Amino acid sequence: MKVTVVGAGNVGATCANVLAHNEVANEIVLLDIKEGFAEGKALDIWETSPINLYDSRTVGSTNDYSKTADSEVVVITSGLPRKPGMSRDDLIATNAGIVKQVTENIVKYSPDAKIVIVSNPLDVMTYCAYLTAKVDSSKVFGMAGVLDTARYRSFLAMELNVSPKDIQAVLMGGHGDTMVPLPRYTTVGGIPVTELIDNEKLNEIIERTKFGGGEIVKLLGTSAWYAPGAAAAQMVEAIVRDQKRVFPVCAWLQGEYGMNDIYLGVPVILGKNGIEKIIELDLNNEERALLEESAVAVKNVMSVLDNMNVVA
Repeated sequence: MKVTVVGAGNVGATCANVLAHNEVANEIVLLDIKEGFAEGKALDIWETSPINLYDSRTVGSTNDYSKTADSEVVVITSGLPRKPGMSRDDLIATNAGIVKQVTENIVKYSPDAKIVIVSNPLDVMTYCAYLTAKVDSSKVFGMAGVLDTARYRSFLAMELNVSPKDIQAVLMGGHGDTMVPLPRYTTVGGIPVTELIDNEKLNEIIERTKFGGGEIVKLLGTSAWYAPGAAAAQMVEAIVRDQKRVFPVCAWLQGEYGMNDIYLGVPVILGKNGIEKIIELDLNNEERALLEESAVAVKNVMSVLDNMNVVA
């Protein structure tokens, strides 16, 4: 069993590290374009195996996709962060070109792989990978909701002074400030969160969740990596071990929630076949309005990619 992580930066290396420690696959390939970078990260991770007592082998590769052949799951973290003076369109064009090239190589060597996108802008990069891969949409999806709900749950745990293990939540929509946390579907040990916290404080936590990535950037001067890497690894584990986990995932909608031809965060069942089912919640009018607002924002960004003709 082989899993590949493309991009050996902070997020990719963290993902590979978590996968190795949890022995999710026999072999975890870490690939990057920077000479020796992935090899060094993979070797460093492997050298922790006698300390942390695991057998999963990490292997590094500089742009040699033949080493990724027959991967069960591939995580794509490649792409550049937005730099000062760079417009949103510039970022989309640059990262779409990278994601397209990576996806072409992945499909060449692992045509049956499930592809998890982490590259930003998340929703549109998942769309780019789907257009490039030309495989069933159940095999191409994005990691955002797992990370966003983790932030939401961790903030709630801090406020309520309870274990994050006991908090369950659903979050939908695009990855960014139009995401839609759903308090009505948030529970603490089975208790509705609305019975444990007042609306004002809950809304503060929701707003903090929406801008959770920006909060990390302000503190560190760079993007987060521990939580995103762990979130992607959790999705990989659900697929490899056929756990049938219910996660919020950036998925291709074809009629669900009344939407078509859009990648948007929705709850799904994740198993060995990738997205095995999209779960349709009975949203109230307010929740549906927020989801539709988020969808409009995502569609606008997807149209930018369409107009660039990056993907033939």
